[in-house]
Parts: sequence; structure tokens; C-alpha cells
Amino acid sequence: MLIDGHLDLAFNAALGRDLTLPLADLRRSDPVEGETATVTFAEMQAGGLRVCFGTLFALPKTAESPDGYEDHAGARRQALGQLDQYRRWEDGGHLRLLKTGADVAAHLASEDAPLGVVLLMEGADPVRDVDDLAFWGAAGVRLLGPAWGRTRYAGGTAAPGPLTAAGRELVTAMAEQGIMLDASHLDDASFWDAAELHPRLIATHANSRSFVAGNRHLTDDMARAIAQKDGVIGLVYHSRFLQAGWQDGDVRAPLQSLAAHAAHYADLIGWNRVALGTDLDGGFGQEKCPAGVNTYRDVPGSVDPLPEQVRAGVLGANWARWMTQYL
Repeated sequence: MLIDGHLDLAFNAALGRDLTLPLADLRRSDPVEGETATVTFAEMQAGGLRVCFGTLFALPKTAESPDGYEDHAGARRQALGQLDQYRRWEDGGHLRLLKTGADVAAHLASEDAPLGVVLLMEGADPVRDVDDLAFWGAAGVRLLGPAWGRTRYAGGTAAPGPLTAAGRELVTAMAEQGIMLDASHLDDASFWDAAELHPRLIATHANSRSFVAGNRHLTDDMARAIAQKDGVIGLVYHSRFLQAGWQDGDVRAPLQSLAAHAAHYADLIGWNRVALGTDLDGGFGQEKCPAGVNTYRDVPGSVDPLPEQVRAGVLGANWARWMTQYL
């Protein structure tokens, strides 16, 4: 059983990728340059993926992304378009949207079910204000990460800062409405603010700062704080997040680097809190995956360097336990 804590499926569709194609066909017609695709529905099925957190990810405007959003309305349009994409995939039989722990348990018990997707909003700018949170919850969003870079709600990756006043309101409302908190991308200050306000804290895709510097990664104290809230941490498969000093064009990070992050977390908080959040095709392609991961079907073998007795938990059982208990 494989469960992935982080996949940008609808975002890839918005880039023009047809994930219903065989991977070879997608690669031949891929509109995304410089990032060899690894994820399609067929590849996920071949890898044994049963459930994932599928994102609603609105991309802000930057020098590298001139077509990104500039305000709440633009972020909302992107997220609504991605929500519609997941619904159309569900109508086409490619996936099933899951909203509760009971949904996840029933889905995992069905051997012939399509991919199960739990919606995760990555970056909270599509949420107009605290009163808008109920709309997204009703639409099926079960987890929310307030930051990516800086948002109206929080400091984030490479953008230091605490939760804003609106962010504190949002995280408080999330706790009240049962929407779980994803700490991935939160800056240190915003992480600790959020940890004070929300009883359920996970990191869907975050590696250890003990190996790679920068506020994109978790300190040991952050990992312990997630464990204290009975959370789980998913490992990211980007070579730059696995190996210090890795640069584009370098030889891909070895799977032993992934295993080192996993073992470090396990030493801190236990193997039962270590899982996967591969983020494959989340702004990087095969060229930046760890060595040996060339398509999604290679993910199960990527845990071979781990002790045999913990592999099933890391591949899926740890996320399954958390999802069925808290969603």
C-alpha cells in the first residue's frame, strides 16, 4: 500500500499536461520544458498508489512565473480551476475525492478503487478571509498550509515572518472547523505561531534542516513539535532538498540521502511518524529526482535502503493511521 502526502496533480493539468495519457505519450507532447514528467494516472497505478493528498496550488507572480496571481482574486481563480479539474477527473473515473477518515478507510478496503484524493490547499491566498474558509471546507479541502512563499497569512519559504493577524484568525478557524494544518513551507516564526493555535500539525512534504540549510526544511525541534501533536512528516524527493549543495545539472542525489533524512526523523520521533510526500512533478522533473526514481512506479523501490521492518509504514501505513484517525 502506497500513500503519498503531496502531489500537485491539478496544477500539472493547468500547465497543459494530460495525466490520463500513457507516460511515454505525455513526454512526447509535454508542454513543460526542462522537466521530464514522471506522474500520470497509469504510473501512479503501476506504483500501487492508493491515496494521496492532492493540492490546490495557486502560483504567485514572480520573475520566473510572470503569469502567476497578483491578488486574492487571481489566486482564487487558479484554485477553483484546479478544484474543477479534480471533479472532472472524478466524473471520468480516474480518482475518488475523499473527505473523512471513514472515507479513507473504506477506500483502502476496496481493492479495485481508483486513486483516492484528499484535497490539500498549499498556500492560503485563495481564501478570501476567515469567513471564506467554510466554503473551501464544504468543497472538500481537508488540509491547509498557510504559506508557500509569503502569503497574506504567513511568512514562508525564503520569506521570513510570523503569522499575520489574518493568519492567526485563519489558523484558529481551521482548528474550530476541523481543517488540518500542514506546516510545510511555514517560516520558523509562523510555524511556532501556528503550533500554538492548532491541535493537529503535520508536514506533508518537508525534509530535515540537519542535512540541508534553509527555512524550507524542518529543524529537529519542529519535528518534535509535530510528533507532540501526533503528526506525521512526508519526505520530499527533490535532490536539492536531499543533499546539501546540490545544483541543477549535478548527478542526482542517491537514495541513501533519502534514507538519511528518514532515519534522522525516526531517531527523533519514531519510524511511525515518517512517511512520503514525494512532490513528484511539483516544479521539478526526473532530472532532479533521486537516482533510481525515473517514473512514479519507481517510488516503492525508493525505500529499499530503509530497514525492511519499517518500509510498509513509511510507504503508506503511517499516513493511513493518521488519515483515518483525524480527517
